[in-house]
Amino acid sequence: MLNLGRYERQAYLNVGGRLSGKKKEQALARKEQEFRELILKAYRAEPLPDTAFFHGKNGGRLVVVGPINLPVGRLFVEEVIMECRKRGATRVDVLAFEFEMGLFPAVLEESKQKGIDIAPKTIPPEVFDKRAVEKGQVRFADIAYVEATPRYDSKNKLALSIELTDFSVHYSQGLVDSITAELKAGKSEVACDAGQLVKFTKDKDGIVRREVLTKKWTDWVDYWAVDFNYESRKEIIKMAKTMGVDGEPPGVVDAASGEFLEFEERWTGAYIFENEWQSFRTRRDRDLEMTTVTHTYAKPGRYTVAVKVIDIFGNDTMTLVPVNVG
Repeated sequence: MLNLGRYERQAYLNVGGRLSGKKKEQALARKEQEFRELILKAYRAEPLPDTAFFHGKNGGRLVVVGPINLPVGRLFVEEVIMECRKRGATRVDVLAFEFEMGLFPAVLEESKQKGIDIAPKTIPPEVFDKRAVEKGQVRFADIAYVEATPRYDSKNKLALSIELTDFSVHYSQGLVDSITAELKAGKSEVACDAGQLVKFTKDKDGIVRREVLTKKWTDWVDYWAVDFNYESRKEIIKMAKTMGVDGEPPGVVDAASGEFLEFEERWTGAYIFENEWQSFRTRRDRDLEMTTVTHTYAKPGRYTVAVKVIDIFGNDTMTLVPVNVG
């Protein structure tokens, strides 16, 4: 989910009006440190010393929080692998608001070949809700991978459809052992285990049986949608300017706080997803269409198609598909 918490992050990292230079950098560093502590608390991880590359640990796994205003990319993951090797660590959770598109699943397979189990998890917007954090209600979503294939129309060079060809998940809640231990006789519980949705049932003799509920990859998909020209609308947000040119106040005073303040429009670097086609399951109709209707572009050229999938847990994953028509 590319826009996850972006506005909240921008507001959280706003360090105020009259600071400039080194003091502003120090204030921003403190804010980022507080932010990491908040995320670790929501993840129920034990913080590690500030000087360490890894920010915390959760059970037998190290925890690192990715950049706050940038997607986690290949270079960051390679740095995680290098630091794991230095420490002799083999299991690490990477928490981030955004992950670079196309990063998974290849990078996870590469890390496994090097003996390191990396679990990427998306930070949810609930981390900004103090009550949810205090009550332990924040749930970090595991990463999924979408594969979609363009199907060009042989009769019309400007037309194509998109087929959803794979959706793989790497979900593992890490709760299987505790669930089976606490499960009462005659009761059942559903949990994620190694990318599968599994129903655990304990009989009167204390024997636990498991039934895999997700028989094929399509069982994970609850809804999917397509934007055939994703880069047609930039995402523009209004941001508060707390300092003018050369550190001088911009000249507009906020009546409530007394701080100098004005606004400017900025491109977030992302685009607005426009739903042009969709298929979803209903209670009565559990079938999904796996191929879109044919879409015809107005003119030849290169376009970016965005494909968004929402899984049975309500988590959404998007992938971009470049296409050439004409």
